[in-house]
Amino acid sequence: MPVLVTVAILAALVIAFFIFSSLLTDFLWFKQLGFANVLTTQWIASAVMFFIGFLAMAVPVYVSIDIAFRFRPVYAKLNSQLDRYQQVIEPLRRVVVLGVPIVLGLFAGIASSTSWQVALQWLNRTPFGTTDPKFGLDVGFYVFSLPFYQGVVGFASAVVLISGLAAVATSYLYGALRFTGREVRISKVARIQLAITAAVYLLLQGVSLWLDQYATLTQGANKLLTGVTYADDAAGIPGKQILALAAAIVAVLFIVTAIIGRWRLPVIGTAALIIASIIVGGIYPWIVQRFQVEPSERTVEAPFIENNIDATREAYGVADVEEETYDAQSDAEAGALAGDAVTTANIRIIDPALVTDAFAQLQQYRQYYSFPEQLSVDRYTIDGNTQDTVIAVRELNTDQLGASATPYNTTFVYTHGYGVVAAYGNQRSADGQPVFLESGIPVTGALGDADEYEPRIYFGQESPAYSIVGGNGENDIELDYPSGSNDNGTNQTTTFEGDGGPTLDNPFKKLIYAIKFQSEQIFLSDAVNDESQILYDRDPSERVQKVAPYLTIDSAPYPAVVDGKVVWIVDGYTTTRNYPYSKPQALSDAIADTYTERPTYASNEINYIRNSVKATVDAYDGSVNLYAWDTEDPMLKTWQKIFPSTLTPLSEMSVDLMQHVRYPQDMFKVQRAILGTYHVTDSDSFYSSDDAWVTPNEPTSTATTPPLQPPYYLTLQLPDKDPAFSIYSTYIPQQSGENARNVLTGYLAANADAGSTPGEVADSYGELTLLTLPRTDTLPGPGQVQNNFNTDTAVANQLALLTRGDTSVVRGNLLTLPVGGGLLYVQPIYVKSTSETSYPVLQRILVSFGDQIAFEDTLDGALDELFGGNSGATAGDNGVPTTDPATEGDGAGDGEADGGDTGTTDPGTTDPGTGSGTDNAALDQALADAQSALEDRAAAYADNDLVSAAEADARLQTALEDAVAASGQ
Repeated sequence: MPVLVTVAILAALVIAFFIFSSLLTDFLWFKQLGFANVLTTQWIASAVMFFIGFLAMAVPVYVSIDIAFRFRPVYAKLNSQLDRYQQVIEPLRRVVVLGVPIVLGLFAGIASSTSWQVALQWLNRTPFGTTDPKFGLDVGFYVFSLPFYQGVVGFASAVVLISGLAAVATSYLYGALRFTGREVRISKVARIQLAITAAVYLLLQGVSLWLDQYATLTQGANKLLTGVTYADDAAGIPGKQILALAAAIVAVLFIVTAIIGRWRLPVIGTAALIIASIIVGGIYPWIVQRFQVEPSERTVEAPFIENNIDATREAYGVADVEEETYDAQSDAEAGALAGDAVTTANIRIIDPALVTDAFAQLQQYRQYYSFPEQLSVDRYTIDGNTQDTVIAVRELNTDQLGASATPYNTTFVYTHGYGVVAAYGNQRSADGQPVFLESGIPVTGALGDADEYEPRIYFGQESPAYSIVGGNGENDIELDYPSGSNDNGTNQTTTFEGDGGPTLDNPFKKLIYAIKFQSEQIFLSDAVNDESQILYDRDPSERVQKVAPYLTIDSAPYPAVVDGKVVWIVDGYTTTRNYPYSKPQALSDAIADTYTERPTYASNEINYIRNSVKATVDAYDGSVNLYAWDTEDPMLKTWQKIFPSTLTPLSEMSVDLMQHVRYPQDMFKVQRAILGTYHVTDSDSFYSSDDAWVTPNEPTSTATTPPLQPPYYLTLQLPDKDPAFSIYSTYIPQQSGENARNVLTGYLAANADAGSTPGEVADSYGELTLLTLPRTDTLPGPGQVQNNFNTDTAVANQLALLTRGDTSVVRGNLLTLPVGGGLLYVQPIYVKSTSETSYPVLQRILVSFGDQIAFEDTLDGALDELFGGNSGATAGDNGVPTTDPATEGDGAGDGEADGGDTGTTDPGTTDPGTGSGTDNAALDQALADAQSALEDRAAAYADNDLVSAAEADARLQTALEDAVAASGQ
């Protein structure tokens, strides 16, 4: 026995030490970052809530058991079975009497501790200044107070119920409550105890029902809309009030029973309450809904629909959206783009989702560097002009080290990435590669050289789990960047000089971090000294989430070169599900699209969102700044009271940083989802859903269930507005089945440019503009335009040439721009070799306006071709020489640094896809045969004649082979 006790004590001490070391490492991390008060506030709040929950459960249960036992009948005659129970329990009675309340208290305390945010928000609540149309209460009551009150009542009900069950069990075990046939005998003390317990429980249910009437304003399940409906107003809410009063009356009857000892009245009252709840709470509202509402639903629900529309638009920040009718033209006339010179010059032809491989092949340099799958779009002022750019940081990827991935290397040597790589969004080289404005190792370019800003990336989205840095200044061991041609094969090394993580300045810290990361290297290595720092939790989103646990973090942080350093800009949202009358939606579903995966289960419902915080994370030292962006947000004000001194005033945001702040994409996605339905403000039209819109599916996707098309950032000029860096998306009718139409109904854009005034956001920032197209117009939507591109015979001929041999065509993002009085579609076409180290090379540009299509080497040439020979404006790639697809090489993007053999410059060759002739008669004939075969194949498929379609396919293949032969390949 002593040995077992000793082992148990030692095990407990080991577990306690592990818990303590985990808490200490958390504290050291927060302290180093300057947010220790955030962690201690959480600890204190959680601890207080734990003890409140523990005592609120343990004490009543203990008192209930103790009263039932203390006042048990001394000489009660028990049956043999109860005697056996007593014999078993009596030796352990003290343990049970104390143990049961303690165990229940522990569970209750743990459950309560998780509600610290609800409690702190209630204690520090801030009015919204807006009242609901039903009860006239401030919205803050529903957001902050109601969840807290409902939580308290629910917890108290559970405590009373468990205490009552404990009293019943004890009374029965010791004879105060006996069942003899059909007769129930109960002692006086047990009667009083159980009756009072029942009375308290019913009073709590009455309070819960009373609160439920307010909760109706945030409920939307199985109803036409979120909030109060006609049936709720006429029957549901009055029914809850009646039932609350009835529960209070029955509770009084139980008090009477405790005094006079007769159970008939509370039993009858309880039965009546159950019947009333069925009739008043269920049947009557159903009757009202079935016989009053449904026959005239559109009319009777009209004022309630209006409440829902107004609240939803306000909660999602779209109440002030500017709606304009856009009577789009469909005829591409010469000079039509003269008034859209800025938009035309900034049309982005570099797809940030397709050029990752090009960035990797041209700028990766070593296998241990990598770029993200989806690059970011930002803008920079270069030579006095604002330039849209595609940008990424060159991050460290230790997974590619192979045999070099030793613990020493991954901890002390390979510690950081290096440099920013950025390309012009509107330019391409003659061979289809991105035109870099910042590149190389060491970095050089328009954004600054290595001596002008700090290029080292110690904190990023792909950084190792942990690194130990900064302790080897006299003997640099951290790989800075690989050797160049003039470095005699010697890699450059460095030592971290910032303040990026807790210092390992004593053996105890080394021990606890060795335990945390399960690595003895931390404790034993001679590379660790008193100056060493350990860097971990290095993802920028994770760092912001930890220091601001009340925020919902945007899914797309992006890098920017700001004030002599690389920073990650992270958008943070305050959200709630408790805004009255506002329609809820799952955030993860709303933001899901081509670049953001949809989760299997979406549980993060919201019905209010504000982009209240702009955060930055220094890519070198990991420091976090939280800027209070939406200072009018009541939720942010509440959290500022909870975590004082953690937010930086907007006035301290530098001009350089302000110029790179953009309107966040996740918030825009949420707003576009809401505006698909809630752009309609007329209750009759809203009810009929006769003008509901949806975001179109990704037009280039071949999946059975394609994702939604993502919004895109680019500089554009909306009608009657100045050019601005913006984010936009489109709408098509909300239809399905055979009647579904992929025609454009709306165009939503948000001004994403915060301006350049220190500490002051531009008035135009965040302005939402919704261009609505007349219902009589049938302008093609993205899906229909993509189909037109795919089925156009001239385009198909050229694409067939581009896909010959070992190459394939990759279609880029399909952009939609409101220019020339209509809508211009632009899609870059990339060619990629099938070789292992290939990358997509931009070869052609597809454009469409109305029902007209052009397909040229450059955007500038395509626009001129589309608009009668002269578009009236110049695109960013106007200086790129044109090429003949019939003479292009088949090794597009083979992994040489120069991009491989991607084409032969031939400015004088006429494009065969436009119907013009060439100097090669055999090639002309082959192309004509190919076009004829395509037309025959389309006709055969239309007639469901598979035999003829196969014959046409064979002729098409022969014609393409002849074309390749005629081109001299």
